[in-house]
Amino acid sequence: MNDYLIINNVLLSTILAWFIAQTMKVFILAYKQKKFRWGLYSLPGNFPSSHSAVVSALVVGVGIVEGIDSAIFAVAVILAFFIVYDAKVIRGAAGRQAQSLNKIIEKIGEGSGDIDKLKEILGHSVLEISSGIIIGIICSLLIV
Repeated sequence: MNDYLIINNVLLSTILAWFIAQTMKVFILAYKQKKFRWGLYSLPGNFPSSHSAVVSALVVGVGIVEGIDSAIFAVAVILAFFIVYDAKVIRGAAGRQAQSLNKIIEKIGEGSGDIDKLKEILGHSVLEISSGIIIGIICSLLIV
């Protein structure tokens, strides 16, 4: 059983998809900000979507190993749908709410400096999600 984790290609492709997407995100942001920070690895939002990369690698890997007619494939597809939906719609709405709250904070808290601004980029664009999906698919096709 322990050996299976070492050779679980679905798991490996999923982890690789996350790593590639997050590393791309880190280097793109480091280039834009002209400063590398390890903390960028835990940053939500931006290009590409590591959430989409992970779940698409999982779906493709499970489909290859277990078959697209398996119950676990159906579970992976439903999980992927909700994660991508959350990345686009729910966290996008939270980002817009953060923008509104930051405007209120600026007006109310002018000069006080007591209230920290909220992070506004939480969700993903269609391009960011699509690029994550492509990364995940490629990782699974190459590894699984």
